Amino acid sequence: TAAAFAPSGSMLPRTTTRAAISRGPMMQDKAIPFLETPPMLENTDLAGNVFFDPVGFSNYFDIKWLREAELKHGRVCMLAVTGLLAQEFVTLPMFENGATPVDDFFVVPAFGLWQVFFAIGALEFGMNGFKISAADMFADGRDAGDFNFDPLGFGKNPTALARRKLVEVKNGRLAMIAISGMTHHYFLTGKGPIEFITQIPNFKSCAAAAVSTQLCR
Repeated sequence: TAAAFAPSGSMLPRTTTRAAISRGPMMQDKAIPFLETPPMLENTDLAGNVFFDPVGFSNYFDIKWLREAELKHGRVCMLAVTGLLAQEFVTLPMFENGATPVDDFFVVPAFGLWQVFFAIGALEFGMNGFKISAADMFADGRDAGDFNFDPLGFGKNPTALARRKLVEVKNGRLAMIAISGMTHHYFLTGKGPIEFITQIPNFKSCAAAAVSTQLCR
């Protein structure tokens, strides 16, 4: 009979406990398959969790505190990448861009830098209710990175919110890598990313060819 050709139950792959746990929106595979899964990341439902913690930070620090740090750095870097690109096209009145973003830092008056410093400090303390240590930062039960700031109401749909949480994490990670690369690129070439790309030999002719062949519109 056909049953004779069916694999026995012992030959079928078994569903592990870890695979059966609902993890919410996340990438499916481990970042580095041959590394051991960090125990503190094993059963978390963090968006974008790919069990990547080769240094073992999650063994020593609260996982929610680590996730909030990642989200904050990612958000800052997304703004930084946007600003780094925008400054190649826009210059604020009464200011003049330096050769690199580091030079721009010294163009800003000291009073302006202190304003930024205190404003960031006030936001950090205020958003956390003056609780800034891992021991009490989440005492009210809030999720990491959640400051009840959603003026456009993107979080009303739970399914859409879960997807946007994953998108934010992935874009934030990319932005952290991007701002590091773009800053070092400035040091090496003295040019911004857009300026450098447009000065690549044959760039204009290649772009024109792409438009004429309808590869790019």
